[in-house]
Amino acid sequence: MKDNDQSLLDTTAYRVNWLVERICALLLGTMVMVIWFEVVERYFLHLGMTWTEEFSRYLMIWAALLAVSCGAFYREHIGLNIVHRFLPPKGVRVLKICLDLISLAFFLFLAWYGIGMTEAGLGQFATIFGITMVVPFAAVPVSSALTAFQIFAAMFRKSEPSAAGMSQTQ
Repeated sequence: MKDNDQSLLDTTAYRVNWLVERICALLLGTMVMVIWFEVVERYFLHLGMTWTEEFSRYLMIWAALLAVSCGAFYREHIGLNIVHRFLPPKGVRVLKICLDLISLAFFLFLAWYGIGMTEAGLGQFATIFGITMVVPFAAVPVSSALTAFQIFAAMFRKSEPSAAGMSQTQ
């Protein structure tokens, strides 16, 4: 890729990751507040609200699945690091490309499959809320597509970002 295209891809990947990290933090913060409310309501207020458990479950699913793309951005996903020690630098590069391509294919497949699963959720309803399962099921294709994009962007990145905001050269 050209440097201009690469910087556009890197900038886009960074901005998408920045947004997804904040969405995950918001979802987790909301989940914690809902669970705290559930505990207070159950043991002290005795209001008999049942929506908190289901709502916190959907928040957790969305947050966990969206966080996968953040791991892909930082290349913090599960890898075969032990094999790297026994390979020459060229072999490490080939292994990295193969693992990236396998991961990219997997997440693209999961996104495609998730679209069908989400469509099937139109006929299913949440137990307590009574809403269709489209919103909870949509976490799969949305997070898979974001992860596939981050893996694709990482394949062409010259340096790896760190969680501390500093870049490490390869």
